Formats: sequence, C-alpha cells, structure tokens
Amino acid sequence: MDLFIWSGPAQEAGLPLWPLVVVIAVLLVINVINNRVAPNSHYLLWSFASSLLLLALGLLDGNSFTEMGLSWKYYLSGLIWAGLCIGAVTLVYVFGIIYKPTRKAFRDERHAELSGGRLAFHALLEVPFGTVLLEEIAFRAVLFSMLARRYGLVWGIVLSSILFGLWHVLPSIGSHEQNPALGSVVGRGRRGNIFAIALSVLTTTAAGFVFCALRLLSGSVLAPMGLHWATNGLGYAFSWAIIRRTRRIPE
Repeated sequence: MDLFIWSGPAQEAGLPLWPLVVVIAVLLVINVINNRVAPNSHYLLWSFASSLLLLALGLLDGNSFTEMGLSWKYYLSGLIWAGLCIGAVTLVYVFGIIYKPTRKAFRDERHAELSGGRLAFHALLEVPFGTVLLEEIAFRAVLFSMLARRYGLVWGIVLSSILFGLWHVLPSIGSHEQNPALGSVVGRGRRGNIFAIALSVLTTTAAGFVFCALRLLSGSVLAPMGLHWATNGLGYAFSWAIIRRTRRIPE
C-alpha cells in the first residue's frame, strides 16, 4: 500500500477492529500518565518506551515500515521537507517577535524561570526525542496507517487528526493563565479555560491535517517531525528569549 501518494490505496476489507481499539486505549493511558501521573518523571525514557510499544503494535497489526512512513527509502525526501519547514517556521517566528502587536503571542510564563542550559535540554532533547517522536509515531505512523487500511486514506487523515486534537485536552487545561495573549482572547476563569481547551483541540486538529499532508507528500514521518519540532522547540526558545529580555532575569 503506497500511502506516500495523495491518491492512496483502496481500504482493505475484513481487518479486525480490536487492534485499533487497543492502540487508542494505550494512547489514552499514555496521555494520562504524561499529563497527570508523572509529567516530569523520566519523561524521555517513558516517551521512548511508549513509542516502541506503539510501533510494535503497528507492526503486529500488519503495517509495513513504508505504510507507516518509516522506510529508509524516503528518509532523504523527509529530511528535505523537514528542513524547509524548520526554515519557514523560523522566519515566521522572527517576524512575529519583531512586529510589536504579535510579540506577546510568543510569551509563555511557563518558560520564565528556565536557565539557558535547561532551555537547551528542553528544546533540543525533550521536545524532539520525547514529545515529537512519540506523537508522530503514534498519530502519523501507527494510527494513521491502521485507520487508512481500514477506512481509506481520507478517513485515515480525518480521524487521526481529530484524535491528535483530543490528545491535547489535558495539556491545554490552564494554558490561558500562562499565556497573556491566549488569556486576552479566551478570557479568564472557568469559561476561559473551556474556550482555551476548545481552541487547543481545534488548532491541533488542523495541525494534524498539515502533518498528515507532509507525511504523504514526502513518504516519511521525518517531514512532520521537522515542522512539529520547529513549532514547539523554536516556540519555547523564542518565548524564553522575549521573557528574558523584558524581565531581565539573571543567569
């Protein structure tokens, strides 16, 4: 099945539903542990182990490495697309912080007290090898392939993107209190929290469609990994830089 082209294959008939249910249930457990049980305990190790578990479930379901966007044949095209995405996001962020009306959108108080070393560890290790690796293996490799084989390419894109949006419900709780720009849009208190969660789900669902498009165009999950890391990792770095400049927090 060549999922790296937009036309895609016809869905496969007769595939059981229970492997898909198992993967979604595993993702639910991982999400709760990441955000509520042990969000800061051995995060890299836990995310890497979770990625391996999901990959094993995908292989046991009969998905090939090519179908999951993990074939070495498409690494080069994936890296090229990833590099282009990182460059584009960098330009957007640079112009975003230069232009005063949009500058406060990059300010997130959760990064205020990070040292330079901790920021580098977070942006260069935790984000790419924790968050990005886990989420791309889960949603653009394993889950996308399983859904596309059962329901066709279009529904694979739609359903995996919606589930990716719902994945962000827990981490978005209270986010409006940490980001002044977001708080000014959705408001404060319980109502603001509800709007912040809804906005997070909508935006990450939309991002899921973009990530799927990159995965299909390039044939590799490396492409969405690049864009995913750039939006998160560079976002943290630019937010930290703005806060350090305005608050003059000592090293």
